[in-house]
Amino acid sequence: MNRKIPPEAFLYYVNLGPTRTYEAVAEHYGVSRRGVADFAKRERWQERLAELDERARERTDSAALESITTMNERHLKIAKFMQGKGLEALQSGKMELLGRATRALSVGIELERLVRGEPTERVDNMEHIARRECERWLIKEGVSEAELRKGSAHTASASEANEPSAGDPSEPEAVEPEPAAEPTDATG
Repeated sequence: MNRKIPPEAFLYYVNLGPTRTYEAVAEHYGVSRRGVADFAKRERWQERLAELDERARERTDSAALESITTMNERHLKIAKFMQGKGLEALQSGKMELLGRATRALSVGIELERLVRGEPTERVDNMEHIARRECERWLIKEGVSEAELRKGSAHTASASEANEPSAGDPSEPEAVEPEPAAEPTDATG
């Protein structure tokens, strides 16, 4: 096998894709594997292949970014259109359009916020609201607000200490306190 390896052997090697081997190039051109390996080393096939892969990756990334940018611009136009139509319908004052107008405006605003990377919900406020409502409605007697917020073990053990255990004959039976009397009008 004394054939010369042509310069386009690199292109053939690249086009083999993931299955590329020097042996495949050698078989294709009717040369020795060792000859292809020496030629590849002199011509820097591995470095050139890495450069091509990097350029291809950059082009793919650039195309993907351009595609995403185009999509986002299109979605923003749609969102603004929906908001505009919703506002027009609201301004018309026609009662039969109010529901659809409000929905179009709401969806348009939500879509715009989503495209711009802004939150579409205020989940962080929900935790604050839930905590405030719990504190407002679930106040326990003899427990300070600070203990309630901490949810400390002290609070749990204190309430357990005040409750007799079921079936313990040495503990006196718990007596329910009488409800406070309703205030009466003294002038009546």
